Amino acid sequence: NSKANHSATHLMHSALREILGETDQQKGSLVNEEKLRFDFSHTGKLSEVEINEIEQIVNAEIQKSSITQTNIMSFQGAIDSGALAFAEDKYGDEVRVVSLGGDFSVELCGGTHVNATGKIGLFKILSEGSTSSGIRRIEATTGANALNYLNDKEALLNKIGALVKNKDLKKGVEQLITTNKTLEKQITTLKKANAGNVKD
Repeated sequence: NSKANHSATHLMHSALREILGETDQQKGSLVNEEKLRFDFSHTGKLSEVEINEIEQIVNAEIQKSSITQTNIMSFQGAIDSGALAFAEDKYGDEVRVVSLGGDFSVELCGGTHVNATGKIGLFKILSEGSTSSGIRRIEATTGANALNYLNDKEALLNKIGALVKNKDLKKGVEQLITTNKTLEKQITTLKKANAGNVKD
C-alpha cells in the first residue's frame, strides 16, 4: 500500500546514499498504492551490482522490523540532529521527523508511514533509468505487489523454458540464436544462388 511504499522510499534513499555517496540528492518522488518512484541526481547508470546492493540493504532493514519513530522538534534542532531536509520543501519553525530503522533513515516528513518496517514485507526495484541529464529514476514496489511481480517473472521464465525445451534457459536461448544466425546465412547463400540461376 501507499504507506509501505512511502516508508520504503525513505529506506531506499538512505541505501542510495550509502552505496552512491551523500552528494546524490533527491530530486522528486511519487508514491501510490502500486509502486514508488524516486528521482535523484547521479551522473551514470546504476550497475546491476549496485541495484542488488540497494535491494539487499532495504530488505535487511525490513527484516529487522524496527518501530517507526516520529518526533516534533524545531527545524534547526532537526537539522542539527542529522535529519535530512530538501531545499525545495518549505518548513515552519516546528517540523516532524520520521526515523526508520533507528538512525538508518531520519528525514523531515509530514506523510504517513508503516508503524514498523516489517510491515513493508518485501522491496523490489522494477526499473532504473535516466529522466534527463544528471537525473536518474528508480521505480520499485513492495509487499504483495512485489511478490506478484516476482511470480509473474517466474511464470514467464517457465514458459520460455518450455519453448526452448531446455532447463538451462540461458543455454537454450543461446542455441536458438546460433541456429537462427546459421539459417540466416543459409538463406542469404540460397538467395544469391537463385539470383544467379534466374540471370542464366
